[in-house]
Amino acid sequence: MGEIEDGEADNITTDVQGQKCALVCECSAPESVSRKDNLPFLNAVLKNPVCKLYRFPTSDNKWMQIREQMSESILSFHIPKELISLQIKEDLCRNQELKELGELSPHWDNLRKNVLTHCDQMLNMYQDILTELSKETGSSFKSSSSKGEKTLEFVPINLHLQRMHVHSPHLKDALYDVITVGAPAAHFQGFKNGGLRKLLHRFEAERRNTGYQFIYYSPENTAKAKEVLSNINQLQPLIATHADLLLNSASQHSPDSLKNSLKMLSEKTELFVHAFKDQLVRSALLALYTARPGGVLTKPPSPKSGAEESSSQDPPLPMRRQDSIPHHSDYDEEEWDRVWASVGKSLNCIIAMVDKLIERESSGEGGSDSSKDAEKDSSPVDSIITHPKEDWYEQLYPLILALKDCMGEVVNRAKQSLTFVLLQELAYSLPQCLMLTLRRDIVFSQALAGLVCGFIIKLHTSLYDPGFLEQLHTVGLIVQYEGLLSTYSEEIGMLEDMAVGISDLKKVAFKIIEATSNDVLPVITGRREHYVVEVKVPARMFESLPLQIKEGQLLHVYPVLFNVGINEQQTLAERFGDVSLQESINQENFELLKEYCTVFMEKMPPDYISHFQEQNDLKGLLENLHQNIQAKKRKNVEIMWLAATICRKLNGIRFTCCKSAKDRTSMSVTLEQCSILRDEHQLHKDFFIRALDCMRREGCRIENVLKNIKCRKYAFNMLQLMAFPKYYRPPEGTYGKADT
Repeated sequence: MGEIEDGEADNITTDVQGQKCALVCECSAPESVSRKDNLPFLNAVLKNPVCKLYRFPTSDNKWMQIREQMSESILSFHIPKELISLQIKEDLCRNQELKELGELSPHWDNLRKNVLTHCDQMLNMYQDILTELSKETGSSFKSSSSKGEKTLEFVPINLHLQRMHVHSPHLKDALYDVITVGAPAAHFQGFKNGGLRKLLHRFEAERRNTGYQFIYYSPENTAKAKEVLSNINQLQPLIATHADLLLNSASQHSPDSLKNSLKMLSEKTELFVHAFKDQLVRSALLALYTARPGGVLTKPPSPKSGAEESSSQDPPLPMRRQDSIPHHSDYDEEEWDRVWASVGKSLNCIIAMVDKLIERESSGEGGSDSSKDAEKDSSPVDSIITHPKEDWYEQLYPLILALKDCMGEVVNRAKQSLTFVLLQELAYSLPQCLMLTLRRDIVFSQALAGLVCGFIIKLHTSLYDPGFLEQLHTVGLIVQYEGLLSTYSEEIGMLEDMAVGISDLKKVAFKIIEATSNDVLPVITGRREHYVVEVKVPARMFESLPLQIKEGQLLHVYPVLFNVGINEQQTLAERFGDVSLQESINQENFELLKEYCTVFMEKMPPDYISHFQEQNDLKGLLENLHQNIQAKKRKNVEIMWLAATICRKLNGIRFTCCKSAKDRTSMSVTLEQCSILRDEHQLHKDFFIRALDCMRREGCRIENVLKNIKCRKYAFNMLQLMAFPKYYRPPEGTYGKADT
């Protein structure tokens, strides 16, 4: 093929048969994603771009121009540092709450001391890791050779944006993005005992079945305890703030302001009261009561359902883990109900007072009417009112004070009881449970860094697409991960880690905010059970967003993982080992994808769906994907292609992962790029293989190999190449010793 100067391409109709596929040139300047005003923002997120230009013939012997770009992201280090800082704060708070549990019996006090010792050690480890990461100023890339380094274990491996921009003579220009990253996994921790999926299942089974001097709470109850504690910490200061605003409105004697302040106070207080309706709080209070000095601990209490509450009591058993609440003659089970209900009653008194104040203000009734009302109703509200001209602040202040006192009593009791629930999980197996938390944090950090990068790129690519923005706040985005790990040896553990890490991304929501400074890097808030990533966009872009997004609506993502092992280890697994892990993951995630598609079709506007169905056979693609998953065919890469196609049709975010995102990933993304050129942009059928070899030999992915291992050779040996499916083998002269 002829060369193209300065990246310019004309439609050329010369005979292209028999000519070699030529790499045109390299360039260092990245292109704008959507419009030029996006570029400064993306330059703050993407670093060190590598760009390649190609031209290939179309089926009608014209030319298409392809720009391939690969960029690192500073988010590789920024997100882990943000996340670790949050986790340190969360753990410091938990440790302090454990210390504030109050006096416990010797058994429980010794457990608490042991837990705090191990928690402090783990906290020091997190702080040391954060200190080391903070030294990596300006870093944007962790090479595959560094995947086993302890100080970098929270950082994703070889994270890049892989982009293909196609300019063809007949079709509209198109962008195709894939985030390539090493499978989220705890490489430094190792895989001798498996990965998170197996380790968590084993840990929970042992907790449930082993008799021990602790109280068993299910993972759901433990998560609920963390959720309620988080709600307490968020709602208590909010309620106090709204109560003060109500008093401020009262001092200004402003009826409208008083109504608005009361509305906000009522909403937050009702959420606060609702947070304690769960039976878990009641059972935890009783559990903590039995753990106090002098508590008769014949049977440690455990959570139960409402049905169990009415059942007869079991006889006392020796000291071990049990699953029912004992009777305690000294324990007043109705006391919590009285304390909890007092918050609602206090709010009702405030509402009644505000209603009467506004009513008297609007009707202009005199003091005699007030006296008559007081005779008819001797409620606390009426007893306070003596004259309509009296200062509203003075009349509301004692009721607000009562609300705060009641709320403080509820918070104190609930915090201690739910912290006692968390003590049980920690006390069961030290340091195993803390090491599992560490492993999960490591894997999640790697997965989250990739997700945030993908979300920001997708947002700025589609910022001026009304259909995408509608989908973003109405349904959320599908995030599809293509895994190329085998189900053999250590890669089983990697896949088990990856499956949990990607599933945990369901706990992440995004919020788009207006950037008020040059600092446009995202900010993370929340806790382990629920994180919110605040993405900043420039003012001009923010103003163009739908109202729901501008008002701070949380935007959700729906991660799915499909894995197909393709190397020689997968051949061994299929012939002599076990592929059930891969089959289970693919089936589970197909159900999640199908569920998302159902919601998408139900919630998107009818006119959008009508146009969408004309352009895409989503139902047919899903049926085909399901059939391929059920077929259990060896190395069925059709699963990968179908899942990727569905993701692109649904405006989703695409990921491709192998152990290091270097070799197998390169084969996959180049195959995907050339397949898109063939199927969507009329690449000449005789040039498919040539284009594929050209991208693999001279394109961005061989540069990726070079920056990882300082060598321009894909790490494959002949045995591996023989095991690869068709089109996954690199051209001659581009492969060498296998990666260990």
